Amino acid sequence: METLWLDGAQWTAVLRIGLGLWWLESWRHKDKKDWFAGGGIRWAAGVAAEHRWDVVRRGFDLVVKPRPRLMAHLVAHAELALGLGLVLGFLTPIALLAGLALNLIYLVLMIHDWGEQGQNLMMALISSVGFFTLSWQTWSLDAALGLFP
Repeated sequence: METLWLDGAQWTAVLRIGLGLWWLESWRHKDKKDWFAGGGIRWAAGVAAEHRWDVVRRGFDLVVKPRPRLMAHLVAHAELALGLGLVLGFLTPIALLAGLALNLIYLVLMIHDWGEQGQNLMMALISSVGFFTLSWQTWSLDAALGLFP
């Protein structure tokens, strides 16, 4: 594939790194004090309680609601780990698939808020492109360490 400035593999690495920066911004902008005190999970509980799909309400009540502190840490640290993994290109295929899964969870939870859907859909698309173009083969620790050839 002929491109301007960078080759195709380098452009997919740029997408991967940009997605990683997006995840890091997602982590950075959280008010950590409020988030870890339960603010994020309280907000999500309100969204889940009003959700149009019963399976989402029941799933939230079963999995998240009994463990608000654990879930707050899981979400925040997952976003940080995804960001670092994608920017550095470390365990990249795993980070891309985990990020895709997290975006799909966010998408389902926030199905009624179309303003949020653009971000989740775009991040899911970039994750898919990064995975199927093997974006870890360029400018990554994975390539330097010979992981995922």
